[in-house]
Amino acid sequence: MKKAKTCTSKANMIGPRIKAARQAAGMTQKDLCVKLELMAVYICRGSLSRIENGTRTVNDMEIDAISKALNVPLDVLFGR
Repeated sequence: MKKAKTCTSKANMIGPRIKAARQAAGMTQKDLCVKLELMAVYICRGSLSRIENGTRTVNDMEIDAISKALNVPLDVLFGR
């Protein structure tokens, strides 16, 4: 039986590190969304907010694009 998600469970583990990297780069959420759109990865600002606070899942293609857009290695986003 699948365990039900609770309101305290997280949908991803890298959201806070994405937020920290974005802020360190001096970018707003909108700035990052625009940069991602230029890479043909469409994440609206609201979705990015949910990624950063851990309530939205983020797929591998999005993680890779975010890493490139922020110019940070994937290892940084995964906390390695």
